[in-house]
Amino acid sequence: MTRRCIILIIFFNILTFSVQVCQAQATAKAVHHREQLWLGFFNQTRLTNKFGLWLDVHYRQTDHFIDRPFQFLFRPGATWFIQDNLRFTAGYAFVNHFPAKGLDTSRPEHRAWQQIWWNQKYTGLTTLQWLRLEERFNRKIANDELQEGYNFNYRLRYNMAFFIPLKGKEIVPRTPFIAVMNEVFLNFGGKIVYNTFDQNRFFAGIGYQFTQRLNAQLGYMNIYQQEASGDSYISTNAIRLFFFHTLDWRSKV
Repeated sequence: MTRRCIILIIFFNILTFSVQVCQAQATAKAVHHREQLWLGFFNQTRLTNKFGLWLDVHYRQTDHFIDRPFQFLFRPGATWFIQDNLRFTAGYAFVNHFPAKGLDTSRPEHRAWQQIWWNQKYTGLTTLQWLRLEERFNRKIANDELQEGYNFNYRLRYNMAFFIPLKGKEIVPRTPFIAVMNEVFLNFGGKIVYNTFDQNRFFAGIGYQFTQRLNAQLGYMNIYQQEASGDSYISTNAIRLFFFHTLDWRSKV
């Protein structure tokens, strides 16, 4: 059996187990459903052999996919290239949580974040993983009005992604590919009582590598999230369209 097959079997076994756990929880908990549209742009720019820049920007809508705005996120960072396929990034993120239905006040959130990012290429398969720690400062809000101060907590995120070319043995310009990934979120800190498990995001879709430095991925994402009360969950069915762009500004000598 090839390494590619072994990795895929392990991944889908883990995924199946995660789904079964979520379903078991759902039988005893209240689960609310909604539909969203997620749009995102990612850029990684390499400045030197060791340093570069990161930026991702997101806009999300909710309720029947496009009824009203849900979130806006702006996340820059600075990257240290330990190796070409192993990188450490630290940065800041601003998130605007638009008002819930029937309310008028947006809630701002500020985050510091640190991330280890690494990928591996095999014949007919590319894997990508990242482990991210976030320090989240959520502005306090009550009765549809912002309050003084912030609620603080940590959040840990682990993402595993697989990319499989639909022609040839590697993803090169003008190659369509399959993208499958799963990301698990865990909360911790003094304010976290009932929802150490925050959410799970599963995505499956089709990508297209336009050039060496630009690709797009379109597909379905399910977000299964535990609310702060601990006894209710939100299951979000989302259409997700992300663009990924890289630049290399190192001198070509």
